[in-house]
Formats: sequence, C-alpha cells, structure tokens
Amino acid sequence: MTVFGWISVVSLAAWVWLTLCHGFFWRTDVRLPRRAAPERWPSVVVVVPARDEAEVLPLSLPSLLDQRYPGRARVVLVDDGSADGTGELARELGAGGGLPLTVTTPGEPPAGWTGKLWAVRHGVAQAADAEYLLLTDADIAHRPDSLAELVAAAESGGLDLVSQMARLRVRTGWERLIVPAFVYFFAQLYPFRWSNRPAGRTAAAAGGCSLVRRTALERAGGVAVIRGAVIDDVSLARAVKRSGGRIWLGLADRVDSVRPYPELAQLWRMVSRSAYAQLRHSVLLLTGTVLGLALIYLVPPVATVAGLVAGAPWVALAGVCAWGLMVLTYVPMLRYYGQPPAAALLLPYTAGLYLLMTVDSAVQHWRGRGAAWKGRTYPAPAE
Repeated sequence: MTVFGWISVVSLAAWVWLTLCHGFFWRTDVRLPRRAAPERWPSVVVVVPARDEAEVLPLSLPSLLDQRYPGRARVVLVDDGSADGTGELARELGAGGGLPLTVTTPGEPPAGWTGKLWAVRHGVAQAADAEYLLLTDADIAHRPDSLAELVAAAESGGLDLVSQMARLRVRTGWERLIVPAFVYFFAQLYPFRWSNRPAGRTAAAAGGCSLVRRTALERAGGVAVIRGAVIDDVSLARAVKRSGGRIWLGLADRVDSVRPYPELAQLWRMVSRSAYAQLRHSVLLLTGTVLGLALIYLVPPVATVAGLVAGAPWVALAGVCAWGLMVLTYVPMLRYYGQPPAAALLLPYTAGLYLLMTVDSAVQHWRGRGAAWKGRTYPAPAE
C-alpha cells in the first residue's frame, strides 16, 4: 500500500475513534433538563456587557427585561465606551417596564484586561449580594422562561455554572455553510459530556449565556482571574471547575443569537479573531491543528476520488468510510439548525475554510492585528 493509502487508513481510524470514543460529541441531545421549581427562588442579576450594540439591542434587551422570573431579578447593562448610542438606547428600552434596568459605564480597561471582561467585572460589582449572575451578550435573545429554567437547573442539580450554547442565526447561504460547523467543531474540541463530568479535565462554557453562582465565582478568584482571556467563556469554566465547582454546558432551546453574519468576511473575522488564541499562540499547536484538520476532513474526499481514479479500491474504500462517518456525525447538528442532511457532504469544504481562517488568525497576530474586536487589539498574554 502507498504512503497515501496508509494516510487514508489513519484518517478512517481517527473517524472511528471520534465517532465512538470522543464523548459522543456529535450528539445534540445535551439540553437543559426540565427541573422542578425550587422552594425559594434566589436573587439574580443579569450582566450584559455591550460595546456598539445599538443594531441588535432592540431585539435582545427587551427579552431580558420581559423575563418571567418568580424571584428578585434585575438587569445591569454595562456600556463599554460605545460610540453608537448603545447606552441611551438601552435606557429608552428600559423605560418600557419589566425587570429593573441599570445602565452603567466602566471606563477604559486597564492594562492586562480585555474590554469585555473589564465591563463584566464592573457589572458584577454592581450586582451587590445577588446569589446568581447571568452573564449574557448583547446579541443574545432569551425566551421569557429562560432565566427561570437556568436557575431551576442550577438549584436542583447543585450546579455552580450552567451555560447554554445559543442557537446562532442561519439565514444566508454563508451562515448555513459556516455556523452549524462552528458549533460542531466547538463540541468536537470540548465534548459537552466530558465537560459536564465533575471529575473530567475538560471544561467549557458558552459566553453568550452563562449562569454562575456568586460564591463559586468568588471562590474561583472572580473575574480578575481571567481578565486577559480572549476566549473568556472557556476560561471561566476552567476557573470554576478547577476551584471545585460543578459546571454544565449544552445546546439551547430558549436562547438565540440575533447577530447577523450575512457575508463570508464577517464570519471569517468571527472565527479568525480568536482561533490563534485558542491555540495558545503556539506555532507547534498551529502546525498540529492544520495537519489534523487536513488528515481528518480533507483526506477522506481526496482518498475517495484518488482511489477511484487510480484504481486503488482499498484507498477509495477507506476514504468513503471515513467520509461516511463524517457525514453521519454532522447530520444531527444540521437537523438542530433545520438544515438538509445532504449539506453534510460539504463539511470537508467548510473545514478547509476553517483551516484557512486558523492560519489567517496566526498571520494577523504576527502582524500585530490579532484578537482585534471593535477597535481594540489584544496581544498574547505574557508567559
């Protein structure tokens, strides 16, 4: 067998392992469990960091103000130096009633802090003695019972961090191609079942919707312990779990992102701005990731075609089987997003785009433009 033949066999073996032994990452049944209402509803403060979010705020903030929560709850929106009237718009929306709303401004972040986490820290400080904090982004809309369901799950399950991966928007062609794969790759990187095991090393959360106990956050070191993190949701989950807290992450049914990404360039930037940070700014990890993506996602279709053309049936068979497992594991995520199962055949192409986005993320970092977001650029953390 040729060298490429052996590579195709290794790719197939990798897919067998991923399908059966990698936390069943591809299943989409990890959802917030229905729980009985607690005897006493704890107090909650919803913290919303917002920077230039006037476009999406009318779609998201009213959903928080309209929460049907049986206990004491209020919303703190932290206007992080917006230039588009985000703070003024928030006050106008808050005048319409619902949960009490406070709009505050933290000032520019000091050295070593990302703007979002400086805003979150300010919001947490405004929360006084609230028992829970719901950290949610300004582009996330919640169904009316979202907060109550999150708190009920945390109280009945003894959880310190309950996080849901918001259902992202999939309306344009590029969103349909890129977005389901984004969540699929995230789940492959951080299998939800592994993250939810108390004794497991894996820890992850989704920054758009994370309910955390105040005492657990304080035990983990507060927001300051992750102050420079670009990927703050995963860093928060690690800090809470490392300090002895119990965490839970799953797909959302009542939480939706309202931010549009109609063009490839916008989706490209969403991925590339943090991809190299995810690899800890390591050239070695970057190289391994590129080779891994090529082996797992690009080799199967190439082996299928090359094997058929060259008359190498074993190479073609390995490619077909690996591609088949890839398709089968991607179909549940496509169904979750209401997309046709046949779109799973395009996953190698989408993975190729993600490979290029990852490389571009490293290139932008080397050029001094890495981890840039809304006018701010964050360097790699000091070792």
